Amino acid sequence: MPKTKKAVESSDSDSGPEDRNKPVQKKAKASNEAPANEWVLEKLRRVRVSEFRGRRNIDIREFYEKDGQILPGKKGISLSITQWKKLLEVANEINEAIKD
Repeated sequence: MPKTKKAVESSDSDSGPEDRNKPVQKKAKASNEAPANEWVLEKLRRVRVSEFRGRRNIDIREFYEKDGQILPGKKGISLSITQWKKLLEVANEINEAIKD
């Protein structure tokens, strides 16, 4: 036995789908300002403290500009806190190695 579709009644109070579940618009970051936990090394090279899966990292990364926004690129390195502290320990040795 075939199923029949019931007629859907509409009311005057329903203005349609435009008033339901409006998408939340994301706010764009200011294009050239670095957040409090981000420092600019050069125009498009930055260092920032980030968190991934509950662990803090030091992220040294190249950024790029798209549609007036500065976005993180693929080129970069993310160091754990332990690796960052080790880098700071050997910083004087690195400075000696690069002296002219």
